[in-house]
Amino acid sequence: MANPLLDESGIVKFSKMRKKLSIICIFLITFVSAQKMGVVDTNYILDRLPQYQEAKKRMESQVAAWQSDIQKKQEDLQKKKEAFESEKILLVGDQLKRRQKEIDDLDAEIKKLITVRFGSDGEINKMRSTLVNPFQDRIWNAITTVSEKNNLGIVFDKSNNISVMYLDKRYDYTDQVLDLLLKNETKK
Repeated sequence: MANPLLDESGIVKFSKMRKKLSIICIFLITFVSAQKMGVVDTNYILDRLPQYQEAKKRMESQVAAWQSDIQKKQEDLQKKKEAFESEKILLVGDQLKRRQKEIDDLDAEIKKLITVRFGSDGEINKMRSTLVNPFQDRIWNAITTVSEKNNLGIVFDKSNNISVMYLDKRYDYTDQVLDLLLKNETKK
């Protein structure tokens, strides 16, 4: 069976596609090389903003309280289940149903509480959003200012899992952004 990618002489039929790909690559290289690029580490910046650290501690404290509350309820549920299992033989009719319903209701309450607090639309995500958004806005404004000052066309955030194999320190603008944020913070 003949290979559909080869003609009779065995030459690959990609010549037209190769030309188009080469033109696109040359265009991209020219475009990217014409742009001055920089890199910023937003996680590094956030870790060094005192207001963010205070807000983060408040959030962690709240989360710990929620977890403790849920853990107490789960321990209570476990005790009730064990007591129910040991007394099950002695219970009859309505008593059996009432105790089982009590356990089921507590189990449902715990599951609902976990969803309300830690689910995808839960309080923790809302809290994170209200915590992080103001800082993201401030960082964005500082990055914009530094980018305009340094004529940067492209800025990457190296904290968001981009692969930076090598980075010359002169293209890392993290400290400039942090300095600008801290300078603005002391003015307030």
